[in-house]
Amino acid sequence: MRNKPNKSNKNIIIGRHPVLDAIGEGTSIDKILLQQGTRGEFEKELRNICRTHNIPLQVVPKERLHKFSRANHQGVIAFVSAIPYYKIEDIIPMIYEQSKIPLILILDGVTDVRNFGAIARSAELCGAQAIVIPQKGSVTITEGAMKTSAGALTKIPVCRERSLVKTIELLNMNGIQVFASDLQASSLLKDVDWTQPTAIVMGSEGEGISQAVRKLVDDTFIIPQVGKTNSFNVSVATGIILYEVVRQRMA
Repeated sequence: MRNKPNKSNKNIIIGRHPVLDAIGEGTSIDKILLQQGTRGEFEKELRNICRTHNIPLQVVPKERLHKFSRANHQGVIAFVSAIPYYKIEDIIPMIYEQSKIPLILILDGVTDVRNFGAIARSAELCGAQAIVIPQKGSVTITEGAMKTSAGALTKIPVCRERSLVKTIELLNMNGIQVFASDLQASSLLKDVDWTQPTAIVMGSEGEGISQAVRKLVDDTFIIPQVGKTNSFNVSVATGIILYEVVRQRMA
């Protein structure tokens, strides 16, 4: 007999068949926890499906699974996303078909849900057509992120991609320039031509953008600042940058 989804928590699905069925039906999954030591055909099938659908898979001790459900989870628990995920390769043609100038936001290592929600709010208000996050090392879109975004996350597509490097290469192939905010940059924010098809990379507050991504961006820029504090909060910085994009495009 198949397990049924855990009714005590609508955000999780427990059991092998329910998890596979949910993915097959197109349910957006944030991540899946698989019990350590799981072997056999199910483990192989689950790994292949997660790879195909860009779903993060974490192998964890049984005790961690028990924290989320004491029911017969059969060694697997899936967390349902609050929003659907898209693919950037599908979004790019749609932008051009609508005769819009691409404006895409790439978040490299942003994990705080409140920052993410605030960024999504600014992105939607400033006309960005998509937000790209990596499959690993990124934020989990929770109700907290949804609330902070003030509904923006229901209006702007979020693309979860396995590789930001390949994403940037795809953007370049489609005529989209890629810039990154960097405290060491020499160019100022206002000096960048934001009227062209553009993607903007924002890194984590602690480490900035990854080296692999830094090597691929077309150029970097800095937001002018006069105080002694190290830098702007990432959501504030994103809002400033996006506003300059809007200012130039409206002018």
